[in-house]
Amino acid sequence: MARHIYSCPLRWSDMDAFGHVNNVVYLRYLEEARVDFMWRLAPGDGSEAFTGGVVVSRHEIDYLKPLVHRHSPVTIETWVTEIRAAYLTLRYEVKDEDGVYARAATRLVPFDLEQGRPRRVSREEVEFLTEYLEPAAPAKGAGRDGRPEGALTV
Repeated sequence: MARHIYSCPLRWSDMDAFGHVNNVVYLRYLEEARVDFMWRLAPGDGSEAFTGGVVVSRHEIDYLKPLVHRHSPVTIETWVTEIRAAYLTLRYEVKDEDGVYARAATRLVPFDLEQGRPRRVSREEVEFLTEYLEPAAPAKGAGRDGRPEGALTV
């Protein structure tokens, strides 16, 4: 399975008062990697894939260690862990040769901008996304639904 590799520059303004990249900035980094993945690599030449738009319905980020400003970019690896009829899930690692700074996931819902409502993932989109599919392994101690054993469902 393939992973998309994006080289993300760090900007001086990305740092917060504590001298490391602010947590909110990570969302921008993920957005840059996602846009590069979906719109630069996705089918072109008159393809309708992803042109109607997608909306983010969920973000999840685990911050593993501080990232401080430097002139060399970080690498963001992006791959697909889930493709459903009406949404997909991307996973990311923000890293460099010294280790992983963050792991994240984004749930995306294809959207029909003209109709103003969600739409189904198209066959062409599924074909593209499948090249990057690495189904997520259940978390340790997780039940069949992926939640921790004994977790409450609200």
